[in-house]
Amino acid sequence: MSKELKISTMAEWAAKGESPAFLFWVGCAGSFDDRHKKVTRAFCEILQSLEISFAVLGTEESCTGDPARRSGNEFLFQMQAMSNIEVLNMYGVKKIVTACPHCFNTLKNEYPELGGNYEVIHHSQLLAELLAEGKIQLKEEEKEAVAFHDSCYLGRGNGIYEAPRDIILGLKKELKELKSCRTKGLCCGAGGAQVFKEPEEGSIDIQTKRSQEIIDSGVQKVALACPFCMVMIQDGLNKHGKDKEIQVVDLAELVQQTMI
Repeated sequence: MSKELKISTMAEWAAKGESPAFLFWVGCAGSFDDRHKKVTRAFCEILQSLEISFAVLGTEESCTGDPARRSGNEFLFQMQAMSNIEVLNMYGVKKIVTACPHCFNTLKNEYPELGGNYEVIHHSQLLAELLAEGKIQLKEEEKEAVAFHDSCYLGRGNGIYEAPRDIILGLKKELKELKSCRTKGLCCGAGGAQVFKEPEEGSIDIQTKRSQEIIDSGVQKVALACPFCMVMIQDGLNKHGKDKEIQVVDLAELVQQTMI
């Protein structure tokens, strides 16, 4: 049984008249999906081990509204966004980090039009910075090959290609680029609210095609940085019967596996 992890909320910081270095936006998947809750724990444990001050909103955090807007419900998106902005502004939040590219894109690029102006970074950017500064001490391990899957909102949507790769290389891993990568990266099939609906008819599911590229790379481990991608890639590997041979990990988990 894993030990209990105590994370302070913004309300608790405010009660002391203090502010943390940043707010960790957990997101729906990080809060409720059993697989991605492990990513949340890994990231928080890394921050705590480095004595970096941060807080979460806890029950005051709601969905950013990304799925609502992607599926065409603009009214619901604005209701969710305004509710979150009211809470964030009440606490005077300046800097936000999140492990979800969908939350990242919405908070960074769409909340400003509704009065939510914050410095927003993806957890891959923070982890890459901590590695570059030498704040994360690494184990002595045999070099392993790791592939990286570019998620749409992180890569093509916001131009963040180097931070994830800097993490893999900074951990002394061998980076294996997939056939479709960087600006030509292939979607996992979940974006644009597609994860919530049945796929249209076609010759092949996009997740099946993407998973085959991972298999063809010959790696035993693939890293990614998005909860939607986590679900789709894992499911795609399951369909190929390769889920036991290839480990799917978030970048935060990869860092935690390698750090002392």
